[in-house]
Amino acid sequence: MAKLPLLLLIPLLVTLVPSASAEIKTLKITSDSRPMILFERFGFTHTGHATISVSSVSVVSSLSTPDPSRLGFFLLSEESLIQVLLELQQTPSFCVLDSKFITPLFTFRGLSPPPASSFVHSYPVTSPNEYSLFFANCAPESKVSMAVRTELYNLDNMGRVKDYLSAGLTQLPALYFTFSMIYFGFLGFWIYYCCKNRLSVHRIHVLMSLLVVMKALNLLCAAEDKHYVKSTGTPHGWDVLFYIFQFIRVVLLFTVIVLIGTGWSFLKPFLQEREKKVLMIVVPLQVLANVASVVIGETGPFIKDWVTWNQVFLLVDIICCCAIIFPIVWSIRSLRETSKTDGKAARNLAKLTLFRQFYIVVIGYLYFTRIIVFALRTIAAYKYQWVAFAAEEIASLAFYTVMFYMFRPVEKNEYFVLDEEEEEAAEMALRDEEFEL
Repeated sequence: MAKLPLLLLIPLLVTLVPSASAEIKTLKITSDSRPMILFERFGFTHTGHATISVSSVSVVSSLSTPDPSRLGFFLLSEESLIQVLLELQQTPSFCVLDSKFITPLFTFRGLSPPPASSFVHSYPVTSPNEYSLFFANCAPESKVSMAVRTELYNLDNMGRVKDYLSAGLTQLPALYFTFSMIYFGFLGFWIYYCCKNRLSVHRIHVLMSLLVVMKALNLLCAAEDKHYVKSTGTPHGWDVLFYIFQFIRVVLLFTVIVLIGTGWSFLKPFLQEREKKVLMIVVPLQVLANVASVVIGETGPFIKDWVTWNQVFLLVDIICCCAIIFPIVWSIRSLRETSKTDGKAARNLAKLTLFRQFYIVVIGYLYFTRIIVFALRTIAAYKYQWVAFAAEEIASLAFYTVMFYMFRPVEKNEYFVLDEEEEEAAEMALRDEEFEL
C-alpha cells in the first residue's frame, strides 16, 4: 500500500524530467527504500541502446532475505504509464516488474555473486519512442545501496557514431549556436547605435549591453555543452561555464527590467526605498533559483529531494516574475499623478504610453516563456522537443528587440513633441482611465 502514493507521483515526475541531456551518468544510491526511482527520460530512435552498469550492490531487509527478482531496472513509455497505474490501482500489492506494459532490462538475479555484486549489459531498443528509465524495488521493508552508471544513446552515421542527446534534442547544439551568433550581431548593432547617439546614452544602456553579452555567451556555452554531450556523453566542463553565464544573465535580466520599470537613469537618477527593496528581494531569490536550477540539471530525479528542488525553483521563479511587475505599475501611477500638476500633458502621455507598452511586453514575455513553452514541451511529440526550445529563444529574442527599441538612446524631443494641438489632445487623453491597471 505504501507504493501507491509514490507511484501516483510518476506522471508528475515524468512531466518535470526534461529529456534535455542524457549524458553518461554515474550515480550513487545509499540505503534507499523507495519502491520506484526515476533516473531519466530519453527519446530513442530505431538504433537506440541502453547500457546499465551496476556495482557495489547491497540489499538490507528487516524481514527475510529479499527475492533478487523483485528488484530491477526497466523502461517505461509514456503511453504505457497509464496502463501501469491502472494495474497498481486494481492491485496495490502488484509489482511493476511483472507488468506486461514495461520493457524489462534486468533484475538483481543477474548480478555476479558477492562480493563483486555487479552487472553490465547493453540493451537495444527495438521500438522507437520516448522512455523513462526506472529502478523498481518490490521487496518489502528493504533498502538498496548501489553505484549505477547509465548510458543512453542512439547510433547515427550507419551505426558508427553514438548520439547521447535524445532524439528530439539532437538539434540543440546548432540551434543554440545560431542564436548566439544572432545575439553577437545584435550586440554589435547596439554598440554602433549607442556610439552614434552617445550624448543620449545613460547608465541603463550600459547594463543593457552587458545583458546582451551575457545572453550571447550563455547560448554559446550551451551550444558547446550540448555538442560535447551529444558526441561524448559528458560536457567537458562547459556545463560549469553555462551555469555561470546563465546565473549572471538571469540576474541581469530581472535587474534591468526592474530598473527600466522604475525609470532609473533616464527618468530619474535615483531609486526610491521601495524600489531598492524589490531589487534586494529579486536578486537573492534569483541566486536561490539558480542554485535549484543547477541541482535539477546536474543530479536528476533519482535524488530524494529532486521534486522539492523543482518546487523551490518554480515558486521562486513565480515570485520574481510577480515582483518585477510592481515597479512598472508604480511608475505608471506616479506619472499619472504627476501629469495632474506639472502641466506637461504631452510629455507625460508619451511616458505613460511607453511604460504601458513595456508593461504589456513584459507580461506577454513572462506568460509565453513560463506557460506556453511549458505546454509545448508537454504536448510536443518526443521527436520535436527542440521546437519548444526554439520557441523560447525566439520569444526571448523578440522581447530583447522590443525592449531595446523602446528604451534606445535618443534625443528627448524625438520622444515627446509639445505643440499646442498635441498638448490639448494629451490633456483629454489623460482625463480618461485607460492607464489604470
